[in-house]
Amino acid sequence: MRYDIRLRLGYEYQGVVAEAHHLVRVAPRDLPGVQQVQGLRLRIDPAPSERDSFDDFFGNRVSSIALRTPHEAFAVEMRAQVRVDRGQQDVLDLSPDMAGLRAELAARRSLAPEAPWHFLPPSARAPLLARITTYAGESLREAGSVLGTVRHLGRRLHRDFAYDGEATDVDTPIAEAFDMRAGVCQDFSHIMIAGLRGLGIPAGYVSGFLRTIPPAGEARLEGADATHAWVRAWCGEQLGWREFDPTNGIAAGDDHITIGYGRDYDDISPIAGVLKTFGAQEATQAVDVVPLD
Repeated sequence: MRYDIRLRLGYEYQGVVAEAHHLVRVAPRDLPGVQQVQGLRLRIDPAPSERDSFDDFFGNRVSSIALRTPHEAFAVEMRAQVRVDRGQQDVLDLSPDMAGLRAELAARRSLAPEAPWHFLPPSARAPLLARITTYAGESLREAGSVLGTVRHLGRRLHRDFAYDGEATDVDTPIAEAFDMRAGVCQDFSHIMIAGLRGLGIPAGYVSGFLRTIPPAGEARLEGADATHAWVRAWCGEQLGWREFDPTNGIAAGDDHITIGYGRDYDDISPIAGVLKTFGAQEATQAVDVVPLD
C-alpha cells in the first residue's frame, strides 16, 4: 500500500520566545523489506537559524534545529510518500515458551540498537508494577508461548480498556491509566510494554501513523487522522520482532506507517527541546494519511 502523508504540528506561545532548540522526530523511516519512504519534505516555520539532521541510536530520523530570532508561534510540516508492505501478519507461532526465551536471550551478547536487551529493563514511562505484571501473567498462563502471550495480552487490553481521549494526557502515569482502565494509544502501549517486560519479554514503543477509514457513505475529513502508537516485542530467534496494536487489538499491518522505535514515548516524542519564554503554550496537530493505490 502506498500513502501520501501530511503532518502539521503547531505551537502558539503566551509569551515571546527569545530562543529555542528542538529535536524533531516526525519523518517516517525506511525499513528494508517493510517500508520505503519517497519525496520526504520537512518545513520549519520560522526558518531555523541552525539546522542539522542525524539518525539517533535506534535509527530514527532526527532534525536538530535552533531558533535564535524572537517568535510567538512555531510550526513543523512534514510530507512524504510511503510504501508499506508488511506481508503476512498471521504467522505460524514458532516462538519459544518463557524458559526457551530466557535461554535464547542468555545466548545473545550483542548490544546493537536492535538487541532485545535494550527493551527488557523498566523505563521512565513503562515502570514495572506488580499489578500490571499480574494482569499480563494471565495471558502467559493462557497462551504459553511468547508470541501467543503478546497477541493474547494485546487483545485483552483492547477488550478490557476504553479508548478515551479525555481520560489522560501525555504525562499521565501508566498506574493511573491502568487503574482507570481507560486512555489513548500511548497509554495502551505503555501498559502492554510494562506488562511484557514484567514477564521477561523484551518490548518497545513504536510511533507512527494509522490510516483511518470513514464510515460507509461519509466523506473523509481532512486532518482527521492522528499520530499513533503500538508495541513491538522480541519473540525469540526464529520470529524476531513482532508488532501489535493493543488500541485496536490487531497485529500491525499495512495501515500502520512507522516513524520510529524507542523504549518508550520519551525516545521518540515528535518534538523535544528547550526554549526561553514565559507563560503557557497551546499545541495543535493535524494528520492526513491518504491512500494512493
